[in-house]
Formats: sequence, structure tokens, C-alpha cells
Amino acid sequence: MADVGALDFRQFVDNRGQRLPDDGRDGGRGYAYVSDKSTRKVFDSLKPVEVTVSAAVRLFEAYMKSELLGHSVKVGPRQFPRVHALANACAEELGINPPTVYIVNNPVMNAATVGTNEASVIMIHSALVDHFNDAELLSVIGHECGHIQNQHVVYLTALNYLRMLAGTLARSVLAPAEVALKAWLRRAEITSDRAGLLCCKDVDVSTRALTKLALGSSKLYAELNMDAFIEQYEELKGGIGRYAEASASHPWLPKRVIALRHFSESALYRRHAKLGAEGLSMEEVDERVHDVIKVWG
Repeated sequence: MADVGALDFRQFVDNRGQRLPDDGRDGGRGYAYVSDKSTRKVFDSLKPVEVTVSAAVRLFEAYMKSELLGHSVKVGPRQFPRVHALANACAEELGINPPTVYIVNNPVMNAATVGTNEASVIMIHSALVDHFNDAELLSVIGHECGHIQNQHVVYLTALNYLRMLAGTLARSVLAPAEVALKAWLRRAEITSDRAGLLCCKDVDVSTRALTKLALGSSKLYAELNMDAFIEQYEELKGGIGRYAEASASHPWLPKRVIALRHFSESALYRRHAKLGAEGLSMEEVDERVHDVIKVWG
């Protein structure tokens, strides 16, 4: 596993500009959702977030590293080389260093990235490997690589371990950080969904991977009607339950599918996927996406 050093949060904030990856192919980080970038700028300097992030990374050092090595399987050239090749392909596509990947025994279809921006670990639940084909896995791994490329990882680590810190930090300190982190992550997920699409270069594959997370039944995947699934968004808008999303860490899945379809119409994506030079500007894409994402905060 990659060596994860201690994080000096203030140094991280001060030096992040010089450590950001370059723009890479066809715009690279230019694909990031503008509300993700602007939200991070706001809370980079918030004291509750700083305290939570620093504590979360210390906890990662003390706990998660041993847990991964002791209870999961590290991917490499001699261990699941097919998955290893997919991760390397995503890293190459986005212009980042290849991440360390672990397969975690978990029946819930999910993946996560933790660590620091300099030493990140991607955890892939075993259920994803069972339910997703290689193209869909490429989209998921690309999503996680998008978190790495866009400097999301320290904040993801903080959010993942916030509950574990409840016994060591005052709840009054944790609560504002949790609200800020969740509000940001709902926007960061849009950025990382785009990274997944840039890696797999097929919007039908990327959106199918998202809907599989909602469905979870291999017997029904072939019958899934994507247009009918997206229509659920209209029903969501009309119910009081829509406000529950304000406390969620991810946007509702129909919204993510719609947002990704908008990005697939961008000139940036179309050039990257060799579909032609014409398409929406990223400003136009973000405006359309914001109309979907802003509804419930």
C-alpha cells in the first residue's frame, strides 16, 4: 500500500496550486463542475473543516491502512491484473499517477477513495466486480480517479470517518463540518461522474453503471428502461421527500444521469471521445446541470 504521510492542512491549502495536475488531454480538469470548484474554495479556510480533515487523516494512518492490508486484497500486476489494467488505463486517460486499489469483501455495490491527495487508495467492493462488466468498471474507477485528480481526497476521507471521530471531537465542531462536506460532495460527485465518462467514452455505459447502483438485480438489468428511470426525477421534484437530499452525500441517481447526459453533449467530451468538435461549452453544460442540481440544495 502507498505510504500515507501526515497531513499539514494549512500547507495543503497554501501549496495546492503548485501541486495540481496539469490540464492533460482535451482540457483535463477543465471538465470539473464549477460549483464543485467554487464550494471547495469557500470551505478550504473553514476551521471546522480543517479540524475534521486533520483528525480524519490521522485516523486513516492509525486504522484504515492496517484494515485494508489485513482484510482486503491489494490489486497489482500479479493480483487481478485485469482490474489493475483498468485502473492504470483510467490514470493514463486523466493524466494522474496510478492509484493503489483494493478489493473489499462487501455485498453493497460501491467504491470509495480515501487517503491524502498525494497518496490515495481506491476501495472497490466485491459486489461491483460481480455486477459490472469491464466497461462499467472502467467508468467507476474513472469516477474515483476523478476524485484524485480534482483534489477531493482529503475531504472524502474526512466525510468517510466523521462518525468515527464523534467520540473524540465535540459534536458542535463536527456538525458544521459535516454539513459543509456533504453540500460540497453532492457537487463533487458530478465532477467525478464526468471523469468516469471521459475514461470509458460511452455515455450509455456510464449511465447504465449509475442505474445499476439503484437496481442491484442482475436478472433485471437487461429490462431496464433508462428513459423511464429518468422520469422518476419529475416525480421526485413534486414530493416533500425531496428535501431529504439536503442531508445526503450524493445527489439522487436520476439527477446524476441527467447531469451526465448534459456533459456528454459538451465539446470537451465529444473531442475527447472523438465524436467531433461541435458541442456545448462547459459554461453551457454547467448552467444546465445547475438547473438540475440546485433544486434541493
